[in-house]
Amino acid sequence: MTSQGPAAEAARADVRELIAAKGHVVDNARGAIARLDEAFAAGDLARTPALVQFLADLGPALEQDDGQKLGGKSAEAARFILRAIDRELDRA
Repeated sequence: MTSQGPAAEAARADVRELIAAKGHVVDNARGAIARLDEAFAAGDLARTPALVQFLADLGPALEQDDGQKLGGKSAEAARFILRAIDRELDRA
């Protein structure tokens, strides 16, 4: 069931703003994940099976070794998954 109310709407808006923000997509993804985790913990948004899968898929795209810069395939994967998260937010 879709979460309702001002807190749910604020969480969705915050996540969408982070997804669309100027800057590196990997940094945007990390911010979006943090905001989603906060919304889930507060009960503002419900974890849908699709969101759980998207977040699990996003994790490897954001992993890096010390000193390694993320870009290229990681950035493209993050961009693709963030678009899927954006579409799923209305069901959360």
